[in-house]
Amino acid sequence: MLKWAVIFLIIALIAGAFGFTGLAGTATAMAKVLFGLFILIFLIFLLIAMMAKPRQ
Repeated sequence: MLKWAVIFLIIALIAGAFGFTGLAGTATAMAKVLFGLFILIFLIFLLIAMMAKPRQ
């Protein structure tokens, strides 16, 4: 679960870099939406991973 949280964090950072720096001029709005979406998914997966019971 934590692996997925890190993957979504990396995707969010990449989407944010393209959207907030203006490199993808026409896709700025989409990158901002994806950034917010992936940050939200990252936080959800992080919370699930923290609440999960360790395997024995």
